[in-house]
Amino acid sequence: MNKIRVVIIEDEPIAAKNLERLIKEIEPEIRVLAILESIKQSVEWFSVNNADLIFMDIQLSDGLSFKIFERVNITAPVIFTTAYDQYAIKAFKSNGIDYLLKPIDADELEVSIKKFRKLTNNFPDYNTLKQLLAGIKPENKYKQRYMVQAGNRIRSIPVADIRYFYFTEKSVFITTADNRQFATEYSLDKLEEMVDPEFFFRINRRMLVSFQSISKISTLSKSRIELMLNPAFAEEVLVSFNKTPSFRQWLDR
Repeated sequence: MNKIRVVIIEDEPIAAKNLERLIKEIEPEIRVLAILESIKQSVEWFSVNNADLIFMDIQLSDGLSFKIFERVNITAPVIFTTAYDQYAIKAFKSNGIDYLLKPIDADELEVSIKKFRKLTNNFPDYNTLKQLLAGIKPENKYKQRYMVQAGNRIRSIPVADIRYFYFTEKSVFITTADNRQFATEYSLDKLEEMVDPEFFFRINRRMLVSFQSISKISTLSKSRIELMLNPAFAEEVLVSFNKTPSFRQWLDR
């Protein structure tokens, strides 16, 4: 069995390390040559290096990963690892590329690697994929659901069921309408980009709340606002001083 030289393109360090761990558990002899975090870093790496297989997130911190193919010649097939599951999934699959939703399931990852080994010259038409991705409508750019680990099971949580996200003890958690908490691999900064700002607001460094979660608003001073959330949060919930003006505007939309 030939060794596969793999590159992971992912801007979330936890997600990248988790994928690398799963890959090595499935096939210990696979060589992960590099973990690249951005379009810029990927272009620089592929300008002088190559790989047999690429695991790639679509949305990176500096833009859509398809820009990589515009700037450097890449012939290796790609397995997309992303939180987005709209429009392009069937198209990617029909072009011989697998598409794994986060959090990555080990069994699905193993199937994807086996599919890759069966490939010969059926590599992707990147121009076609670029056009398909460009066709994703703006109204669908926000994430519709989140895949989370619940014990040994994977759950899909619709955004409509999420009341707030919060950071504690080096992890970010989702709180649902029925007051259940689930860990997510995304940072609050990343989540803030994923959710519709019409319905979610980043009130401070630790919390991103939905409009539905706010049951009471108390003005402590001209620049200090306290929130009561439903489900209730265990600690005092304050809107940051520098967020207060924009929070007021958000409420008055």
